[in-house]
Amino acid sequence: MRFMMIYKPANVKDMEAGVPPTPEHMAAMGKLIGELVQSGVLLATDGLMPSSKGARVKQVDGKVVVTDGPFAEAKELIGGFAIFQLQSKAEAIELTRRFLQTAGDGDVEIRQMPDNPAYARS
Repeated sequence: MRFMMIYKPANVKDMEAGVPPTPEHMAAMGKLIGELVQSGVLLATDGLMPSSKGARVKQVDGKVVVTDGPFAEAKELIGGFAIFQLQSKAEAIELTRRFLQTAGDGDVEIRQMPDNPAYARS
């Protein structure tokens, strides 16, 4: 089963200011990512830039509205994502606990994905 983990950090102030993680934090996250790649369960992962570099596109009644960042609802900002190939939701929850121990305080939404990707690169 494939699962997407969507990470929302508790402290978005530094993320929104573009403050990079400490070298120690980067090393710890790099070690975790390396272990997950080595085990074959990590399919994709990355962090996201501050919302000031993004936009929200919304359609209401056929009209498209584009709002450039930064976004006011900072507590709901996504800091990064990961896609895993796992055996169960329980395994996804356990892996997320491990991730949060490395990443720090925050909220992770776990969503199961269809078994067959809508698009596969050849």
